[in-house]
Amino acid sequence: MSILAEPIVGNPHAPVARLNPVTKLVAAFAVMIGLLLTGDAVTPALVLAIELVAISMAGLRWGVFLRRIWLLFLTTAGIGLSTLLFTDRDTGTLWLSAGPVHVTTGSLLAATAIVLRVLAISLPGVVAFASTDPTEFADALVEHLRAPPRFTFGALAAFRLLPVLGDEWRTLLLARRARGIDPGRSPLRRVRLFASGVFALLVGAIRRGVRLATAMESRGFTDRPDRTLARPRPLRRSDWLFLVGTCVAVVGATLASLALGTWRFLFW
Repeated sequence: MSILAEPIVGNPHAPVARLNPVTKLVAAFAVMIGLLLTGDAVTPALVLAIELVAISMAGLRWGVFLRRIWLLFLTTAGIGLSTLLFTDRDTGTLWLSAGPVHVTTGSLLAATAIVLRVLAISLPGVVAFASTDPTEFADALVEHLRAPPRFTFGALAAFRLLPVLGDEWRTLLLARRARGIDPGRSPLRRVRLFASGVFALLVGAIRRGVRLATAMESRGFTDRPDRTLARPRPLRRSDWLFLVGTCVAVVGATLASLALGTWRFLFW
């Protein structure tokens, strides 16, 4: 199951888990903006160290959290490997030379920098979704960011139905097996059965979406200006302190890298 399928908070009373969802989202954007044009390894390394502390304060179960983001680690490893082999920063000591592939100190630093930067940019967003209930997230978007209620709650309903698609797919496979439909070893037959199953799943999803849209319209989920919120959640002092702390952490990491003489603009 994806990291976005459901929150994985082990302790909902943890400091970061209790923050407003908008606060965590804005903090993730602040980190992204601060690291987007940074080309060195020191700045994202410092920010990543602070993020690991924040994750430990988010009430997340480390085992489940790490298993959920295996795709992020795999993607980051691929980006780092491609940078290591094909970067133009091939200065410094030569460590490996095999045909067109040259691994030097400069390429190692470039690969390390890109890996740390991708992890430091990605983890805040992952933690924001993993430590937040989707319903609370939708309420916060409507309340504080003035997102259109019709679109926001419609997207929330679709998000909630994602696990249903998995259950329906398994039911469809079991029903075919009960009727004796076996794809066998023929690749063409496997493709045809897979395509027909996807089509049946799509038809069922469209029908459910139409019924859900009708039910939402009948319950007043429209763009009426007099709509109120059932669960208002104002921004508290802890939210503002967290945002200020995030900005201070990003700026402090950048200043530390400048002081060490390692900071580098990404396109230099």
